[in-house]
Amino acid sequence: MAFKIPNFLRRLFAEGAFSQAFVPVLSEYRTQRDLQSVQLLVNRVAGTLGMTLLLLTLVAMMAAPVLAAIFAPGFYLAGDERFALASEMLRITFPYLLLISLTAFCGAILNSYERFAIPAFTPVLLNLCLIGAALWISPMMDRRLWGWPGGCSWPG
Repeated sequence: MAFKIPNFLRRLFAEGAFSQAFVPVLSEYRTQRDLQSVQLLVNRVAGTLGMTLLLLTLVAMMAAPVLAAIFAPGFYLAGDERFALASEMLRITFPYLLLISLTAFCGAILNSYERFAIPAFTPVLLNLCLIGAALWISPMMDRRLWGWPGGCSWPG
């Protein structure tokens, strides 16, 4: 549940309508305008996207219980600790939306310049970071479930 909401919004911001609208505009700017105009477009879009996602992330982190009740009403209606856990985990995972959307933005820029290796490799980096964080952070947490995907118990 904690990744469900950020992943849904990631499809909208990072890989959905935004990318489909931005890449053609950037390609047009590259072919028809000078480098300074391209840089100005990228700077303005990066600033607007970054601020919008930052505000959305902060609001979502503050309203995590409301979002958890909307996206997982069974947890709310059950009245057990799963709702509180889902809300807290949503607060932890929601910044993923900001970071992955900005990564997708940078990948779209690189793709428009026919640089495909780095954008293709970024999912590998994400997975390595998730595994590394789970192995490193999980033993330090009171609830190891928070640091280990899937709720696996830590050996020992």
